[in-house]
Amino acid sequence: MTTVALNQALPLYQVDAFATRPFTGNPAAVMPLEEWLEDDLMQAIALENNLSETAFFVREPEQAEDDFHIRWFTPEVEVPLCGHATLASAWVIFNKLGWGQEHVRFRSKSGSLGVRQLENGWLELDFPRLAFEPRETPKAILEGIPEAPENAFYVASDTNYMLVFQNETQVRSLRPDMKALKTLGNLGVIVTAPGDNGDFVSRYFAPGGGIDEDPVTGSIHSILTPYWAERLGKSKLQAHQVSSRGGELRCELHGDRVHIAGQAVPFMEGQVKL
Repeated sequence: MTTVALNQALPLYQVDAFATRPFTGNPAAVMPLEEWLEDDLMQAIALENNLSETAFFVREPEQAEDDFHIRWFTPEVEVPLCGHATLASAWVIFNKLGWGQEHVRFRSKSGSLGVRQLENGWLELDFPRLAFEPRETPKAILEGIPEAPENAFYVASDTNYMLVFQNETQVRSLRPDMKALKTLGNLGVIVTAPGDNGDFVSRYFAPGGGIDEDPVTGSIHSILTPYWAERLGKSKLQAHQVSSRGGELRCELHGDRVHIAGQAVPFMEGQVKL
């Protein structure tokens, strides 16, 4: 573990992303930094926060194309892409850090990501479209989700599998064996189906990454949006992640980019003392 000087106080915000009221959506911890901490210290902070993700960001030089450099940690690993913690970070920048512009851009391991302010408190992520390919469903998934179809889709760039079910009821009724899914390691499992009150629904399981079920997962809509846009023949989609907390997302396909919009609600702010 990295040793740091005592009596440091770093700001910490907790924001419910893809939420219209507290205790819904997906809570993310957000830590603005003046300079990067050691990786093992950021991982320890994320474990202490014990949320799906903790986002850390640092201001980029003035001449850089992006405004901030962002990184995301689950309680166990750093991840290459995260939607809800990016949305939460943008909320903090717009509302707490005096950012006077309508847009903010982040440098990340998944390239440049944008967030812009819309009307009525909505924030819109500009994310990459992620490719997927058909695969046989791995044995570990079939053991963890016996209802899973024999064929799935694999998302190489985001280490996920996607399972498509026939209806929303099937997705809501799933009770995965997390012990079996954990043997997938850092692979997550997206489950999706047509929605009863929207275009599609989803859930997301990633016990190997320290998240049994993620309440609302913005990044998986970089896969879900192009899939359902092609299947339904429309570029604008209403999505719901039907976890116990639940979340509403507005998705739109723009060529090789996906726009994912949601709202955010602040829950807590304070300091991390090291």
